[in-house]
Order: sequence, then structure tokens, then C-alpha cells
Amino acid sequence: MKYRFLNFEFDSISLILSKNGENLAIRHNEAKLLALMLSQPERVFSKEEILAEIWQDKVVSEQAVFQNVSHLRGFFGNDAIKTFSKRGYQWQLELQENLNNHFPRKADINKKETKQYKPLKLVYASILTLTLVFIIFFIFTSISVQNNDIAPIEIALIPFEKQGDKTFLELTTNTSINFIELTDVSYRNFIATSELTYPSLATKYPLILTGAFRTHNQQTYLDFILKGPFTQWEGLITGNSQQEVTHKLKEHLTQSFIYDLIGKSQPPELKLANLSLAHQEKPHDFITLNQLIEVYIQIDELDKAMVMADKLANIANIESNPLQMGIAFLHQSAILTRKKLYDLSSQKLSLSITQFEKIGDLKRQADAWNAQSWIDHQHDNYDAIKTSLLKSAQLAFDTKDKSREIDALTYLSVMAYKHHQEEDKYLYLQQAENKMRLYQLPIYHFAKVPFHYAIFAKKPADKEPHLKQVLEFTVLTPDHWVAQNSREELMQYYIAQNRLNEAQALIQNLKTDNVYNSFLKTLLAQALQQTDLFITYAHKTFEQAQLAGNKYLSLDTALLLCGTSAEQVNYDFYSQFINENATLNWQRRNKEKLVALNL
Repeated sequence: MKYRFLNFEFDSISLILSKNGENLAIRHNEAKLLALMLSQPERVFSKEEILAEIWQDKVVSEQAVFQNVSHLRGFFGNDAIKTFSKRGYQWQLELQENLNNHFPRKADINKKETKQYKPLKLVYASILTLTLVFIIFFIFTSISVQNNDIAPIEIALIPFEKQGDKTFLELTTNTSINFIELTDVSYRNFIATSELTYPSLATKYPLILTGAFRTHNQQTYLDFILKGPFTQWEGLITGNSQQEVTHKLKEHLTQSFIYDLIGKSQPPELKLANLSLAHQEKPHDFITLNQLIEVYIQIDELDKAMVMADKLANIANIESNPLQMGIAFLHQSAILTRKKLYDLSSQKLSLSITQFEKIGDLKRQADAWNAQSWIDHQHDNYDAIKTSLLKSAQLAFDTKDKSREIDALTYLSVMAYKHHQEEDKYLYLQQAENKMRLYQLPIYHFAKVPFHYAIFAKKPADKEPHLKQVLEFTVLTPDHWVAQNSREELMQYYIAQNRLNEAQALIQNLKTDNVYNSFLKTLLAQALQQTDLFITYAHKTFEQAQLAGNKYLSLDTALLLCGTSAEQVNYDFYSQFINENATLNWQRRNKEKLVALNL
């Protein structure tokens, strides 16, 4: 049975889901759940019915149902499946009639006796000819309509730094992508001001490509970024010339899954499925393989991440590619650090630095020294931390990477605070601020300065003026991470002080519908004792956090829901979610609340 809705088609027999004629990566259980819901769209399926139908004799928790429903909403939108409290789930999207699914019944064929007339050959031939003409016309019209519906990919190109005269021509020749060159913005300017520049350009150009070329020992390297509405796709490409590198980039960008990843929020599991499928199709695409490793690390599948990092190292070794070998060592170090194998991790960082030195890659050397500082922190060695981060800052300065340089200095300021180095914590924060002024960066960069002063403050009341200054500096960029963190900290403080009017003012002008803003609305509704609104926002926040792969906000929201006695809250589900997903750090931060709730 084939079902059509929106621009999707789903075959419930083969369990194949396609969009605009292109097959999508969907997991088996998700496809089975979709088939079940489409078979009776008017029915509300309970969790028990779904578990029995999809997983049958296997023992799984109700969380599996929620996760698969969330993944389907990730495909089709939050409104595709409606949740009925204590009842279950129901399909909401209108199904289009599919003529292939309807056949005349035998009872209808011979319902009436028809009179027989002697056919005239000429009449029948005319009718047959007209019918064929109509069918051919209908088919070609349908194909034309479908082709018109699928618009070609359009990408705005901010010229690559140090690109040759023929690079744009090479990029735009013989490709299905429509490139539009933006000559009034430079690569460096866009990177330094992207929080302001991208939103102003995105209304017309939602996909923006830029990057920088460099050469070393007759090899050409390209660092590129493709920024989209939800996130960005980035990578490194190497070759014997700009022409070769540009050709490789053009071929890489023809993969349609990239635009799904950067165009909308996808849960890590769905992102993983898309990347795994893409990697299987092109196993030697280093960029996709690197992204796959990073997702495995993100979801704490560290053993799988290490397997893929080893694979990257092996391919890079066979192809004598020091760039990818160095990146593979960086991945391995990150995995070993997560496993708290700090000495082994440090060895991998040393190996990565050696590879990057071979090709003069100062950016990745800066990244490696920055990562080393965290290992130095675990060894409680402030002098080593300081050495590592100052090396990182200097390397970033040498390659004119303003963001990396300032990040290293502000991070050193925080490390000095953690290690009770009173002079250094102010010294390096001041150096970072001076660099911002020297580079004439937009004001939202300066928000990091009061944000760090808030970290240094000992009392919540002393933090307040600094956090408010952060929000003043980020009026034009309210979704910047320092603004989000400061707003949440102020919300918690105002609620604790019963200053609910000021708490309400924090979210009054927020326009973006994201998990961070939903969480603030949840906290405020709880403080105002608006139980129904609190539960609505909490459910929404939990779902958004799951779709975004934000484990900590998922846990925070689950804990809030466990603290309410409302009947419409599934306490067993959320308490089980906490038991299965809580990290040690999160448990330490929420120890008193967990004890109070007997979790």
C-alpha cells in the first residue's frame, strides 16, 4: 500500500520512504510505526498497542515508543502526530488519494447488464488514439509539474580567501547547483560577524558557502563552511591545485543529505542514520566520515567512534594524507579524554600536532594545544595549562584566526579562576577584550567579558549586573550562547527571589522557537503555578531537547516533570529516562532534588 502526504510517499510493504522521488534514510522500527499509523489514521494507538505491534515479543521500555514518534516528527513536523494524554498517538496529516491503491470490485463490474452494440472500427480507433494522446499528455504534464516543484539548490558564495581568477568559473561549470557570488562580503568579515551577517543575508540566501585557500609544499588546502538555517557543514579538502580542490568540493556538495542536515533540526539518531548511509555510498569521503565520528562522540557511542576514527587513520595512512591522519588523532584524543584515559589522549594530541606541523596547518595545531589544556587541568597543572593555551592563542594569531585566538585567551582566564590565579584571570580576560577592540569586532563578542565577570562573582546578587550587561550587548543576537546562558541564570535567580515580573520580562520579546526559550517558559509557568501551561511547555521542551540531541536540557525538563503531581504527567517514563541517561556530573549538580524525589 502506498500513501502520499505533503511531498512524501511511503510504501508500507517495502517500508521505503521517499521525498520528491528521492529515498530517505529511515530506521526499520520507525518505518513499521509509520505503516501502523497510516493504516488507520483516524485511530489513537496506545503505547501498549504500538509496543505489541512493532516490537512484539521483545522487552523494551515505553521510551522506545516516544523516541520513534519523535524521529517521525523530525521527518514530517511536530504537528504530524498528536499526543493524547493517557491514550496514545494519532496521525494528523491529510493523506492524498492514490489511484494505484483503488481497484473496482467484482460486484460493481457486473452490477448492470449493458446492451451490446456492434463496434465500428473507425470509432474505436479514434477513441483509442484520443485516449493515448491524453495519457501521453498527462504523463508529460505530470513530469513537468514535478520537475518544476523541485527547485535547484541555490547557494550564495562569499569568495574564498586567496581564490584564483578561474575558481568561481570552475565551481559553477557543469553542476546542478546554482551559485550566486556575493562580492560585497569577505570571508574574514563573515566569520567574525556571522551572528549578525548571516540572519540579514539568510532571508534571501539561506545557504551561504565560503572558505579560505592556502598552499604548503605545492599542495593546496581549502577550509570551507556551508552555513544553513539550522547549522553549518564544514570540512577540509586537499589537492594538487585550486582547480582540483574546487572540483572535489563541487562533487562533494552534490550530496543531497547535506542540505537536510543543515536545513532543519534532526535528532542525533536520524543524523546518524543519514551520515551512515552517505558514508556507505562514499566510504572515502573524508568530510562525511569526520562528521559521522563527531556524531558518535556526541551521543556517547565512544567505541563506535573509535572504530571509525581508526578507519579514518587507516585510509589516511594508505593515501599518505597527513591532514586526515592528524584529524584522526584529534578524534582519538577526544574519545580517550571522554573515557578519562588522559595520558593516552595526550599522546594522540602529540601525534596530531606532528602531522599538522608537516603541512603547516596552524589552526589544527591551535585546536590540539587547546585540547591539551583540558588534560593539563585534569592533572591540576596550571603552568602547563597556561603554556598550552598561550601556544594555542599564538598559533591562532599567526594564522589570523581571531575567534580561535580570543577563545584561547578567555578559556585561559576561566582556567586561572578555577586554579585560584587571581591576577591571571583578569589579565587574560583584559587581553581578550583588547583584542576584540583591536579587531573591531561586533558588540556581541564583547558580551563574553561581563559573562566571565559573572563567573568570577561569588554571590548570585553580584552576578546579576554582569548578566544584565551580557543581555544588553546581545540585543541584536539573542540566540548567541552567552545570551542564552545568561538569560537562564537570571531566570533562576529572579524566580528564587520571587521577582516574577522581572523574570517575565526576560522572555517577553523572544521570537525564536527553540528548546532554550521553551525551557525558560517552562520555569516561569512553574513559578507562576500555571500547572496546565507548565506541563504544555515542559512536554514541548522535552521533545525539542530530544530532537536537538540536548541531553542536559532533556534531563532538566524530565526532573521538573517528575516534581509535579499532575495526573497528565507520566512519572514512570520520566523517572526511567533520568535513571537511564543521567551523567555523574548532572547527578552531582542535582543531588538534592534527586534525593527529595527519591530518584
